[in-house]
Amino acid sequence: MKILGIESSCDETAAAVVQDGHHLMSNIVASSMDLHVQYGGVVPEIAARSHIDVVLPVIHQALQAANCDWDDIDGIAVTYGAGLGGSLLVGVLTARTLAIIHKKPLYAANHVLGHVYANFLTSTTLPGLAMPLVQPKFPMLAVIVSGGHSQLALFTDHLAYQLLGQTRDDAIGEAFDKVAKILGLPYPGGPSIAAAARFGNPLAYKLPLAQVAGYDFSFSGLKTAVLRLAQAQIGVGYDFPSFKLSERLTEAQKNDIAASFQYTAAKTIVTKVMRAYDEYGPGSVVLAGGVAANLELREQLSANLPIPLAYPDTKLCTDNAAMIATLGCYLATKETTADPYRLAIMPNLSM
Repeated sequence: MKILGIESSCDETAAAVVQDGHHLMSNIVASSMDLHVQYGGVVPEIAARSHIDVVLPVIHQALQAANCDWDDIDGIAVTYGAGLGGSLLVGVLTARTLAIIHKKPLYAANHVLGHVYANFLTSTTLPGLAMPLVQPKFPMLAVIVSGGHSQLALFTDHLAYQLLGQTRDDAIGEAFDKVAKILGLPYPGGPSIAAAARFGNPLAYKLPLAQVAGYDFSFSGLKTAVLRLAQAQIGVGYDFPSFKLSERLTEAQKNDIAASFQYTAAKTIVTKVMRAYDEYGPGSVVLAGGVAANLELREQLSANLPIPLAYPDTKLCTDNAAMIATLGCYLATKETTADPYRLAIMPNLSM
């Protein structure tokens, strides 16, 4: 079974072909990130226009790279939520049209769930990708960390899960972006903070861990603590504008603040993961989402878990269609098809 995946939830236009839920045949990503950097974040209208320009060429390239034509494709999976409305609309309308024209079943993919399913890819002939040797075992604890989500979910089988906890305010990736702005580091904040942290001391400043009941997360307090710390380092009051802080912070101070923030943000995740591991005893723990590429988070989790931590290749942590095509393969086994004449986008979709 070969599934074509289409992903357009934010600023990446992506298409991929996955066979049998584990073999990646092609993975094409066209990003409009360079158009958004100057604005310090993704501009929805610009992203949507970019998707319109490149979505068909990207799909054609994905089929070509997989050495497939439409007769070889058994179904189409497309992200219908969560994400930016205009961006989702381009991908969904394209997938609906192609499903009708080529008479293929259509599968509606949850973007967040897709990130989890990137962990089920175990083989490829594509260069530059490191794949795990085996798929995760059930029950599986999924740690989903990205710009829009911080969630813990327990899977008992494919597509069968319960959400244990999620962020009550900022997602961890959002916190990275906001702290990067305070420090005058470029967007996106995750890679910028990680780069600065390499030259800093993670124990230079003691930042607070949010005390939230259950398995929920909170990062707004940590973000505010970083703001107050930066203001204190240059000797100004709380009314000093955050966008002017970076001009007066030294490189050493920025590096130490970045390292201390990253260390504490990762520890926030690890604390809840270990509590869930002790309670549920899963057969595997998988890391998913854009922040899964963060080495500090990977290292802290690996050091604390008694079993190996699973995570995708860094190129498959950020938004891509390989994860959507993989999820589509498992949706196909459950025969959970969508109506190509009616499938609507759901920008606020959750797991």
